[in-house]
Amino acid sequence: MSALATFQASFLAALHDDDSAFAPAKQAAFAVYRNTVMRACLDALEANFPSVVCLVGREWFRAAAAIHVPLSPPRDVRLGNYGEAFADFLAAFEPAADLPYLADVARLDRLWTESLHAADAPILSVDALAALSPHDLAAVRPRIHPATRWLASSLPARSIWEASRAGVPVEESLAWLPEGTLIVRDEHHVRVLPIVPGDIAMLEAIAGGASLAEAAETCALAHPGAPIDLIVSGLLRSGAFTPS
Repeated sequence: MSALATFQASFLAALHDDDSAFAPAKQAAFAVYRNTVMRACLDALEANFPSVVCLVGREWFRAAAAIHVPLSPPRDVRLGNYGEAFADFLAAFEPAADLPYLADVARLDRLWTESLHAADAPILSVDALAALSPHDLAAVRPRIHPATRWLASSLPARSIWEASRAGVPVEESLAWLPEGTLIVRDEHHVRVLPIVPGDIAMLEAIAGGASLAEAAETCALAHPGAPIDLIVSGLLRSGAFTPS
């Protein structure tokens, strides 16, 4: 590593380490750099996790984020992508122990961001598949679209996320049941959809390289009685897949 690269790496590490042995960090003026970087990271996390901010309040959020930033500083100069480890941090964060849904709400904020910034790719057309014979249709091996994400939560995370994302209170009548969530993108519009365990089994099978027939069989074995035809057609129409 060159002397310049070594200096840059040491400078970057010292931004998040108050006890750094890096000589320039001993100067009082270095605090300006630390404060500027911390402020940028806090602002980025606040922008990237609006549902969490709505649930806990800005003051609580930024206090928690200030603990998280030194533990997991940005690895990408594009701060719009920052926060890949924040949900896991909240899951282990003791002050959030009374909010068991908070980590999954944060995961949905994160998955929404990932979907928004994912690569473009064509969406597998239902019309194109309609022209295939049953044998050829069964053999199709679609791929998961780069913008497709999903989450299975043991709590009603999607319902809480949707309300919080809109900045409104969660309804008191909310049923505290597990919820599945599918996130897809059509052009530049991210859509968040409810899904059931059968959908998730199908998505995971496709992600593993299965054909439509193989994925349907996997889903049927995992969830006997599931409406496989509706699951397949629903996922296809959602835009979750791209051609192989």
